[in-house]
Amino acid sequence: MSWLEAIVLGVVQGLTEFLPISSSGHLRIVPALFGWEDPGAGFTAVIQIGTVAAVLIYFRRELWRITTTWLRSLRDPALRPTLDARMGWYVIVGTIPISILGLAFADQIETTARNLYLIGAMLIGFGLVMQVIDTTSRKVRSAEDAQMKDAIAVGFAQALALIPGVSRSGATISAGLLLGMNREAAARFSFLLSVPAIVLSGGYQFAKIVTGAEQTDAGLGALAVATVVSFVVGYAAIAFLLRYLARHSLGIFVWYRVVLGVLVIALAAAGTIS
Repeated sequence: MSWLEAIVLGVVQGLTEFLPISSSGHLRIVPALFGWEDPGAGFTAVIQIGTVAAVLIYFRRELWRITTTWLRSLRDPALRPTLDARMGWYVIVGTIPISILGLAFADQIETTARNLYLIGAMLIGFGLVMQVIDTTSRKVRSAEDAQMKDAIAVGFAQALALIPGVSRSGATISAGLLLGMNREAAARFSFLLSVPAIVLSGGYQFAKIVTGAEQTDAGLGALAVATVVSFVVGYAAIAFLLRYLARHSLGIFVWYRVVLGVLVIALAAAGTIS
């Protein structure tokens, strides 16, 4: 993999990890459009570490407060009803579904799930699901109203993102909206929930690459460049999306998904991309 490819894919990862348009789908589509080799699920997982670093830094005060309060609440029962202590448990519980299903279906995720027809169909189909949920949900609950059942539901929604084309943020934000959260609260919960899932996925794949258990065309230098670029772009994408969702719907992302999905399927059917 050239450094140009690494930079382009890092930009793609940073932009699409937090926008509800599927980072894994784009990291399969963009190389196909340029005639590059598929970087593989391992490459995708590793450079996600850059975007999780963006989440850690952007929400550093909130994450520190949640972590310290949750740890103190293990000894002090008086802290357990607080939002920060509860949020610690929500993030842990919400990460369990994607961890279990990710390991159970690891082979399918890295092979058959990267089919361009499937990715195109998921972009279209889940985009329409997002539109229905966004236009019909009540959007009256704030982050303070979050409960354990919300964490479980959003956690299972996050597991859907194991299928390229679905989108982790799209699935979790939509689940939050379906549960009555307002758009900004759903996005914040989505970003917080992404931290352990991406760290575990990236760390697991990086270990496989380093030990030789999995091969990738990208050298460690290209991986490092793509990861740094994804961090910078991802940080900007978080700030943009939180401001955008405070005043706008998901409509523009839905239209983008549908148009891209149709284009991918058409090009694949014509043999232009493979």
